[in-house]
Amino acid sequence: MNQYRQLEIYTDGGARGNPGPAAIGVVVFKGDSELFSFGKQIGETTNNVAEYEAVLAALVFLQEKEFKIDHLVFYLDSLLVVQQLKGVYKTKKSHLQRLLQIIKKMEPVVAHTIDYQAIPREQNARADNLVNQALDNFFLT
Repeated sequence: MNQYRQLEIYTDGGARGNPGPAAIGVVVFKGDSELFSFGKQIGETTNNVAEYEAVLAALVFLQEKEFKIDHLVFYLDSLLVVQQLKGVYKTKKSHLQRLLQIIKKMEPVVAHTIDYQAIPREQNARADNLVNQALDNFFLT
């Protein structure tokens, strides 16, 4: 089991066509050191679903690695999704509510506390690049 005081996770999700072919990108940092990163295709969906799926994929990844984290900080470039994850905005669409419920159930399994922060897109370039690489591969296959 890997114990961490704090990890930072940059996530991004995107769809070409919205809805259209979609992918996610996840980058896990401990301080200035990148521990893990991955991007993957998630089929046809919307940008918002892809943003939620990226957060969920990060949590699943941490759980599978049996990471125990005191404090986890997520950085997303979607203000809407951040505000929904924080409970500031209501999540009205049922398919997004289901994803939100899954995320909320997983949070305490992975970390004692979790914070979600909205950041400008240019500060999320690494995760965005992973999304675009996965989408480019989608169109090559």
